[in-house]
Amino acid sequence: MGIVKISEQMHENLRVASGALSRSINSQAEHWMRIGMLSELYPELRHADICQLLIRIDQAEGFAIASLSQSLPQPPQQEAA
Repeated sequence: MGIVKISEQMHENLRVASGALSRSINSQAEHWMRIGMLSELYPELRHADICQLLIRIDQAEGFAIASLSQSLPQPPQQEAA
């Protein structure tokens, strides 16, 4: 486990969101980091797709980047012109 320094404003945002969503501040921060990381790795996925993916991963074996390729929906194939 490590320590991550964040701004006071982001900490306040985490505090408010964690209270509203019944999560600890650390759990809320980790949730946002997972969503952000997956959004950057897979920009074609919508937020709802990412949330469903996180649920499937957690049910299967827990969150690990190495397991993502097996859980991700495959992008549609483009036809050659």
